[in-house]
Amino acid sequence: MDYCKDWSQVKVTVALAELDTLVAIMSMVNNNLMIEDFSDIDLKTCYGDLIDESILNADKTIAAVSVFLPADRPFTDAVAFIRDRMRESDIEGKVEVIGVSEEDWANSWKAYYKPLHIGKKMVIVPAWERYEEQPGEIIVRMDPGMAFGTGTHETTRLVIELLETYTKPGARVLDVGCGSGILAICARKLGAGECKAYDIDPVAVRVARENIKDSGETNVTCDVSDLLRDVDLTGGRYDLICANIVADIIIRMAPDVGAYMKDDAILLASGIITERAEEVEAALTANHLTVAARHDDNGWCALVVKKAQSV
Repeated sequence: MDYCKDWSQVKVTVALAELDTLVAIMSMVNNNLMIEDFSDIDLKTCYGDLIDESILNADKTIAAVSVFLPADRPFTDAVAFIRDRMRESDIEGKVEVIGVSEEDWANSWKAYYKPLHIGKKMVIVPAWERYEEQPGEIIVRMDPGMAFGTGTHETTRLVIELLETYTKPGARVLDVGCGSGILAICARKLGAGECKAYDIDPVAVRVARENIKDSGETNVTCDVSDLLRDVDLTGGRYDLICANIVADIIIRMAPDVGAYMKDDAILLASGIITERAEEVEAALTANHLTVAARHDDNGWCALVVKKAQSV
């Protein structure tokens, strides 16, 4: 198969100890993975003369996982998604796209992003696209830059659809792991009051701040925080919290997130592959939270979570 012509190979290299986590992340993009792990190959084995010398001499402290995407599929979303999930899982690694020229990587990715209608009235419009607003539509202009979150992925779409239902006028909103800042901006445009967004990655925070500024929305801020560690509570607890991250991180948040929720608050938890939904639900339930609804889309799910009522 001519990968350079018909396919884009997205390859991620990490320390060997992080291989299992990387496999889990990459499988969210595509289940057909190519894994390069040479740690079990012994240079002194009697079969050594049958093994390519480059493999025998490969660095056995690292491993790589690749997925192959059709040429007509936007590899930019996959790369941004992988980087975002690696960041949330505290994994460092090298991300490469093989079969795509540097010029294509730098310039052509914008061709993949077009106006996207989500829910009943939200329209996500790339900053460089011309779009004529229709009556009743709410327009959010975004420049994704290097941060994940343009509305094209199922996890983001699920939360934006739920924001249409659960954002109340004047609500105090918190977005944890905000990426491009799209959810906080959408909440504000839907009538929320103060919106605070946080991400552990300074690049994501920079991009989110630029998007917030370009959106023209006031009362939306973005800062660096490792999950809930530096979240501002001086203005009180939150009416609505968004966490579009991954199952492991939501589970890690479960013991603490209730302290940031008003008694009648809603948590929108997304970025969960369906196979792990029950595990996430169990962790939330164990921490006095109740899953009120579940929404599924193409192997992903989002949970609508409330505080458990006191007995």
